[in-house]
Amino acid sequence: MLVGLGGATADLLYSSIAAFGITAISTVIDSYRFWIRLSGGTFLLFLGVVTYYARPKARKIMIRNKEMMKSFLFTMLLAFTNPLTIFAFIAVFAMLGIGHAIGYFYVSSLVFGVFTGSCLWFLLISFSANYYGVKFNSILLPRINKITGILIFMSGIIAIVSVL
Repeated sequence: MLVGLGGATADLLYSSIAAFGITAISTVIDSYRFWIRLSGGTFLLFLGVVTYYARPKARKIMIRNKEMMKSFLFTMLLAFTNPLTIFAFIAVFAMLGIGHAIGYFYVSSLVFGVFTGSCLWFLLISFSANYYGVKFNSILLPRINKITGILIFMSGIIAIVSVL
């Protein structure tokens, strides 16, 4: 769930930037788009290889508080490597009429709705994974890791190729 909260926090920050119209920050993000995509793509290549070769553990893992914060920050930083998110929020918010004399309460409610929706989505995913994860066996999990690793690796290639 903390991984999802990290992603939701990134969505919260990006939607806040988009909704409150801080164009200077989006210009800065766009000016560093090459380096953000290159580093994000390289990270995805690494993550894809690690996932592909990962061996799933059938036992319960004790998570320490320190590791939970790392998971949160790791996911939040990973979500920040996709600057197109802010442009997607800008497009959606423009369709909703943000910027046409709408009050701060409405905009704040909209941003809070993005955060809440993102949290609920990851809550659904984490509970589903917890419920169905028990049903997976040691034969199926390595296959899922290999498929996921390939998909993540391909995403990294796409991210890197898109800046060339």
